[in-house]
Amino acid sequence: MTCNPDRSIRALLGAGGLAVVAVALASLGGVLPARADAADARTKVAQALAQFQGGHWTAARDRARAATEADPASGFAQAVLARTQLALGDGAGAQASLDRATKAGFDPARAHQLYAHARLLQGDPAGAVAEADRTLPRYRGYATTIRAQAVAASGDVRAALSTLEARVAAAPGDAFAWVALGRLRQDAGDMVGAINAGTAAVRADPASPDALRLRAQTMRTQYGLVAALPWFEAALARDPYAHDTLIEYAATLGDAGRARDMLAAVRRAMVVRPGSAQGLYLQSVLAARAGDLVTARSVLDKAGRGLAGVPGALLLSGSIGLAAGEAAQAAIPLRELVARQPTNITARKLLALALLQSDSAREAFDMILPVASRGDADSYTLLLAARALERIGDRTNAAPLFDRAAALRRGRSGAFATGENLATLANEAAAAPGSPGATLPYIRALSAGGDAAGALAAAQALADANPGSPSAQLVLGDALAGAGRMADAATAYARAATTRFDEATMLRLVDARDRAGQRDQAGATLSLFLTQNPGNVAALRLLGNWQVAAGEHDAAIETLESLRERVGDRDPALLALLAFAYAGAGEPEAAQGYASAAYALAPSKPMTADALGWTLYAGDNVGAAVPLAVKAVRLAPQDAAIRWHMAQIADAAGNRPVAIANAQAALRDTAFADRAAAQALIAGS
Repeated sequence: MTCNPDRSIRALLGAGGLAVVAVALASLGGVLPARADAADARTKVAQALAQFQGGHWTAARDRARAATEADPASGFAQAVLARTQLALGDGAGAQASLDRATKAGFDPARAHQLYAHARLLQGDPAGAVAEADRTLPRYRGYATTIRAQAVAASGDVRAALSTLEARVAAAPGDAFAWVALGRLRQDAGDMVGAINAGTAAVRADPASPDALRLRAQTMRTQYGLVAALPWFEAALARDPYAHDTLIEYAATLGDAGRARDMLAAVRRAMVVRPGSAQGLYLQSVLAARAGDLVTARSVLDKAGRGLAGVPGALLLSGSIGLAAGEAAQAAIPLRELVARQPTNITARKLLALALLQSDSAREAFDMILPVASRGDADSYTLLLAARALERIGDRTNAAPLFDRAAALRRGRSGAFATGENLATLANEAAAAPGSPGATLPYIRALSAGGDAAGALAAAQALADANPGSPSAQLVLGDALAGAGRMADAATAYARAATTRFDEATMLRLVDARDRAGQRDQAGATLSLFLTQNPGNVAALRLLGNWQVAAGEHDAAIETLESLRERVGDRDPALLALLAFAYAGAGEPEAAQGYASAAYALAPSKPMTADALGWTLYAGDNVGAAVPLAVKAVRLAPQDAAIRWHMAQIADAAGNRPVAIANAQAALRDTAFADRAAAQALIAGS
């Protein structure tokens, strides 16, 4: 591969593009002694430049290091090594190389932008700004990008965005600046801006591993896991030894259900960086998913402080502790996670369970209350809240929670409110108008407090101020749904989904479209999500429900069995769905097996009683089916599907009055699908 020294040195020493070949040659001639080692070093530096230009940054670093070993007195070789180390995120290593470069005679005036970058990578934004401000004009573009990132790290994100936007407007071919802008926009929640920046970065430099990685990240958020994989692979084709890219690639593979490929990527990352905390974490995740909790804990412990504060590691540590029966210990990382992410529902549920098992029932209830208060609270959440109240002696308030837990249907998904003081949230929102971080909690609190009109007005203003923020569009959709405007809510959710098509967005959009009478669009949304996230539990569960309801029993069995492989045999709702699917497919023995298992796990749930009764009926054991059908109706008298099952079982048992009464009750639900069959039963035909 040939090397253009002008382009390469500009890329290496200052992305502003003002270094010239004469400067490079002067540096080389002035620093390298005239001997064989110097000639070898010059050759290796040229190779490093060529590798860097082609996006092979790890290889470039290795050649530059070889150059410094061939001639330790070469200041220019040390400077080239420093630039490659900066590209790979090694700030400490780069600073050491720069120190050696200047001691060997490399002009310190040409190194300020590189020192600025090294300081930034080491968490010293003030030092980075100071060095950037001393940079020579020829390297000012590079220094401007570093300075903007340092300003953002110091808290002034708006000023940093303004600086970077001006930089890319003046130099649209500066991929380094586009990547910095894209990452900053992504962190600020502006996904439209981040996506555009990622696209521009790749257009500016298709060989840049950082540009390709940013495009992979934005593709994963915008479209899903599968769409991101080719971009991660393109980045790794340029730099196969990029540790951070390998880690993200491995995590994406794992989330997409490709465990074997995930393990291979993790092992590659561990070769690059032995003892990598992120690699150990992913290995622990794999072990936990395989059910080997002993190995999972052992591997996670090896990471030590390297994972301090990482949300995924905190959640995994708490989960392992709970599974091992160490509730008090499990509560420690879970408490830290909830403090960092108060709207993390999974973390709240696990922490509530740990507190309940640690005899801290009052605190457990306080922790789970914001989740239990939601309309879409699942039965497990409601049972946790009810048992916490029961434990502290409040059986009166526990009773309705037990009733809700036993109900078959869940309400609408909505915004999460943590119960903070409304006046405080209002003041914080007023102090930062248009800021999603300050305004979102206020809108959620308004909605939770029943002020639908106020929540809608604030949400509309926030969405107008942040058209590129999916979070703002989601909260607007929540407010519209709270006001009963489901079609408008679906439109807002769809806008969010164009830039952040994750599980939460998908569930809201599917629910809103379904409730707005747009079932075909809802189904298409679910199918699209599953093409990108084939192992997503929530999506598979929803698809299985729909397939059973539509009579697509063979397809439902395939979907639900794949889900059972992921979540195990302790989920009564899943087992009940499998029972209905097998019954519909004409396999009564399998149906009764699953129904019996579901009922044994949760005999007080109407769905499990209904499933066992229905599968007994499907197996011609009508006498045994009747009491279970009666129990299901008693537990969920408003559920049309359960009423319809009762009608058919009663009719088979020869009890026409009960059959007709239940068929009529089913017909009172306007969403009931089997209307013609129910009317025929009533008519006796």
